[in-house]
Amino acid sequence: MICPGCSSNQIDEVKFCTVCGANLQAIRQILTTREPEQEFNWGNTWVAEMFMSASEQKRRRLAMERKSGITPEIKRYTEMKAGVIVSSVGLGASIFLFFFMQGVILANPGASPILHYIWLSGVIPIFVGLALIFNGYFISKKLVELDKRESESIKFPVNEPRPTAISAPDTNEFGSSPFSVTEHSTRHLKAPDKK
Repeated sequence: MICPGCSSNQIDEVKFCTVCGANLQAIRQILTTREPEQEFNWGNTWVAEMFMSASEQKRRRLAMERKSGITPEIKRYTEMKAGVIVSSVGLGASIFLFFFMQGVILANPGASPILHYIWLSGVIPIFVGLALIFNGYFISKKLVELDKRESESIKFPVNEPRPTAISAPDTNEFGSSPFSVTEHSTRHLKAPDKK
């Protein structure tokens, strides 16, 4: 088998590439479980998406977000975090511009009076950031509650497992894998002598 990571030739018994460590067993499994070719369907192309209604596009976008683990709680948290960052940048810009313009005015006494007020341009990002924080804290909270009510109303049969979502990109959790990096890695060691 040719390793897709480093293009080195590997024997079929190895689970991991001896050069780059790529998981060859997982690649073999993906190649063997590939679905058979399906007939071409225009409904699965971008052409079909052009003619979709706005509500259908919104439904598909929300379904894709759900599959990738983006929930309303994560959106709310991200929005509030962005608000704090934007407000902090605006505050820093205001302080910098205030002192910088004071230095320009002192160096050039005949400077335009408008230079006294340039620092106010930093107030705009401050208010934008505060608006994002307000929206995330109060308005998005209602969207999270609506989503929880909707998810509670969907009942899954006892026999069927609940669909799993891909974990969020900023998670600290590790997913389980049927493959082990250390499997068969100690074959070269000798058995200890029993005394």
